[in-house]
Amino acid sequence: MHNKIYYALVFLLGLVSCNSNLVFSEYEAMSNGKWEMDEALDFEFSDLDSVQRHNMFINIRNDNTYPFSNLFLITELEFPDGNTQKDTLEYKMAEPTGEWLGKGLGSIKENKLWYKENIVFPDSGVYKLSVVHAMRKNGEVDGLHILEGITDVGLEIEKSTQ
Repeated sequence: MHNKIYYALVFLLGLVSCNSNLVFSEYEAMSNGKWEMDEALDFEFSDLDSVQRHNMFINIRNDNTYPFSNLFLITELEFPDGNTQKDTLEYKMAEPTGEWLGKGLGSIKENKLWYKENIVFPDSGVYKLSVVHAMRKNGEVDGLHILEGITDVGLEIEKSTQ
């Protein structure tokens, strides 16, 4: 068992080290693969190049218990000066055939989802990103209080190559 964990960690470190443009990467694990509606996931980052353009990605890991083919998220990006940008985002998670999108072996798939492209972080200080899910069942007004099948949510920031 310990050998499997060791090899998995070496593999993941190898993946991260292959991307020299990566400047920030952080994940939040969901307890028992369940994401509560009022559970905001907060990511904080600072000290990014104030001239360089960056691409931001929200990374989602899901398992076979995820009951939908899409995912709605609400994000709020707070700048050091207090200004915020709020977005409602929709991502496709599966093909119409039911085949999961994303990468990974076994029952866990990871989706690297575009969030912001060619964004500049001109101000020094701490930037904060808050992410909540906004899923609901078809025809229902109230949102889904517990979203099953999401195992981890992450934020990655890379230097843009454009």
